[in-house]
Amino acid sequence: MNTVRGARERARIEVTAAIKDEARRRLAAEGAAKLSLRAVARELGMVSSALYRYFPSRDELLTALIIDAYDSLGAAAEQADARAHAAGAPPRDRWIAACEAVRAWALEHPHEYALVYGSPVPGYSAPADTIGPASRVGNVLIGIVRAAFEGRGLALPPLPPALGPEAGRMAAEFAEGLPPAVVAALVAAWAQLAGLVSFELFGQFQGVVEERSAFFTHAAGQLAHGVGLPAV
Repeated sequence: MNTVRGARERARIEVTAAIKDEARRRLAAEGAAKLSLRAVARELGMVSSALYRYFPSRDELLTALIIDAYDSLGAAAEQADARAHAAGAPPRDRWIAACEAVRAWALEHPHEYALVYGSPVPGYSAPADTIGPASRVGNVLIGIVRAAFEGRGLALPPLPPALGPEAGRMAAEFAEGLPPAVVAALVAAWAQLAGLVSFELFGQFQGVVEERSAFFTHAAGQLAHGVGLPAV
């Protein structure tokens, strides 16, 4: 009985992977808004009713793809930071390594990056299941800044009074122990990182920035400076 159950579980894993792979191909060809369970089933030689046993709706399939993308991106940033940290890199270099990993992943997986950081999919609302995976890159950056804060410290100008309550709320919710000014700078840097990657990926740098790797590394260093990380 266990052997039969194990074979069924392996088969389900394989079919689920095949469905998601085909869905990713359709994302690349047509975009998320046109993703159709019937089209995926047709390409896989399945009847729609069989596919619905794996993903009862388009939104559930989209959610699975979004979670996979966030997890893959987060793992890339985590691994880059871990390598830099193991090599004895200072926090600024760890920050740049994590940012460069985000860019490299996006360039390698442009359609998945567009799924999570591009235009919202009409009619789709991401469930709470996506929050944890979506937080992984941010948690890497927070961890790097926290290590610097607890070590040599950070250098940041004070917040304007009008932003104080909001920065305090953000610090309490997802970066407890860090000064509100640092958390506000982190959120701004996270948004700017996404903007840098999106500008390159979606063509806004065309005819503007030619040496994009060097430009990105410089910009990531400026983001590090913006959150108060020391130069060395």
